[in-house]
Amino acid sequence: MAGSPLHLHNTLTRRVDAFVPLEPDGVRVYSCGPTVYSHQHIGNMKPYVFSDTLRRVLRWKGYPVRQVVNITDVGHLTSDEDEGEDKMEVGARREGRTIWEIAEYYTRLFLDDLAALRVLPPDVWCKATDHVPEMIAFAQVLEQKGYCYRVPAGLYFDTSRAVDYGRLARLNIAGQQEGARVDAVEGRHNPSDFAVWRTTPAGEQRQMEWDSPWGKGAPGWHLECSVMSMKYLGPHFDIHTGGADHIPVHHVNEIAQSEAYLEDDQPWVPWWLHEEFINLKGAKMAKSTGDGLVLSELVDRGYHPLVYRYLLLQAHYRTQVEFDWDALDGAKVGLRRLLDRLARSPRASAPEVRTYDEAAATVATEAARAHLDAFDGAVSDDLNTARALAVVAAASRDDTLEDSDLAVLARAFDAVLAIGLPDLEPSHLDLRRGDIEVDAADVERLMQERAEARAARDFARSDAIRDELQALGVDVEDAASESTWRWA
Repeated sequence: MAGSPLHLHNTLTRRVDAFVPLEPDGVRVYSCGPTVYSHQHIGNMKPYVFSDTLRRVLRWKGYPVRQVVNITDVGHLTSDEDEGEDKMEVGARREGRTIWEIAEYYTRLFLDDLAALRVLPPDVWCKATDHVPEMIAFAQVLEQKGYCYRVPAGLYFDTSRAVDYGRLARLNIAGQQEGARVDAVEGRHNPSDFAVWRTTPAGEQRQMEWDSPWGKGAPGWHLECSVMSMKYLGPHFDIHTGGADHIPVHHVNEIAQSEAYLEDDQPWVPWWLHEEFINLKGAKMAKSTGDGLVLSELVDRGYHPLVYRYLLLQAHYRTQVEFDWDALDGAKVGLRRLLDRLARSPRASAPEVRTYDEAAATVATEAARAHLDAFDGAVSDDLNTARALAVVAAASRDDTLEDSDLAVLARAFDAVLAIGLPDLEPSHLDLRRGDIEVDAADVERLMQERAEARAARDFARSDAIRDELQALGVDVEDAASESTWRWA
């Protein structure tokens, strides 16, 4: 591997270490997918932009990558801690359709959003309902080895039997058990024990249920990821990804049941990578879905989907992103500036480059190589896309670069970032006044913010607001005493 060594933060060790794959022939990655009972709001899309960035960086570093992503269409309860109804049952009842119908519908919408965000499709999509026989066989092995016990609600995993249970989340199991109630599930031994198989209660009938040694029912949510990841990636694989919300329950339970199943005295998966949440308090809830702002509504308001991807990449994946409309406008301005500067290069005719080695062999000058190495150093430092974007901006402003080198760099940078540097035109990002609600009061507010930025000599912010106003159809004229504006 050429360039900087790749370092990643491992949730399991809480350290940033040099990444070394289990096998020299490639990297195997499993990423937790969606529960397809409703729309995936823009916050739900953040984990897939993150896992896509990871995959692109691994490819950039020269590793062949095999990625598997699951579709949860059964087993995920309304509480992540095995309480409540199956989310798919709730969704089907809400919409007056079958579970199979809503699963197909919302899966299709999810895949459309991924394509709009230029998230690469995984090597394998796997649905939980296609793998129930394998889940039953897996659970039978756990029961035969003494890791599970039967209760009226189904088959439960005994976490007291798991070695170092909860180490991923640094859980204090003794503290949780002391004085804790365990009667929420009749017969459950410990509050941390979880469902491997949920038996349908007598007199009830679920839309999705299968025959099993523990009665007719459905698999627990955690079981599917263990079974499907091992089926398509082998008993041990390199990296497991997901949102930070998966750490204390879902991923802890995956580890427990998988290591119990294998019993081979080594970590089931050596690398665990988790991305932080996006704070959506600054986003108006979507009227059309009731579930939160969805990507199509950003488009309806005049934002290209890659503006949202750019917004996410402006922050490190392990930090929370604050979403509001001003931040999204700022992301649009930043991306359009890059596209404006790159438009002078022959981007369309530049050769495609996907790896650092390919890019290094294609650029012609030391100046271009310096930008390339800076970019490689940023993404190799625990996927630091915020720093990488700063390198892209610096390269776009470098007047010493040959146009041909700038075109190659655009393709190289986009192989990792996927924000449209080689092919988008600045005009694609322009907001149309008909797509948003903007009036004179909005303009005056922005003009006041710009005046304050100019007074503080924050010219970068001042320029960004001017660009934002221009995108809204407003011309700004600066004079010695004050600035004025008019509709373009």
